[in-house]
Amino acid sequence: MQGGINDIAQSLAGPVEARFAAVDEAAANLREMVRRGEQLGLEVELVDLLPWNNGHPYATPLLDELNRRIEAIATEERVPVLPFHDVLEDPEFPGLMAPEWTAEGDHPSVEGYRRLGELAFRLPPR
Repeated sequence: MQGGINDIAQSLAGPVEARFAAVDEAAANLREMVRRGEQLGLEVELVDLLPWNNGHPYATPLLDELNRRIEAIATEERVPVLPFHDVLEDPEFPGLMAPEWTAEGDHPSVEGYRRLGELAFRLPPR
């Protein structure tokens, strides 16, 4: 499961306090979804947030903070995290997706999705 980017995007129009409240709320929601999924007997995996070119540089610290919290949730709840952020982050421009890996600065391109799909097949089975 992945979530939180829309919460962050919507918070950018408000005061700074609202931005960090959005991160808090998104992290709490993700934790609850993990717990609920496991209660239902689902195999749960988290996905960290992608770099967001159209939100950079304003959203980048918020994305980084939520990604840190996603890692913490995964550790505490004992679920894996798929490192989508690192797979699509431009090595020459940290915090951004490489131009060939994004369709329009918000979502991955076909090549970006291919890279993410290849990641899924490299992970060890649970």
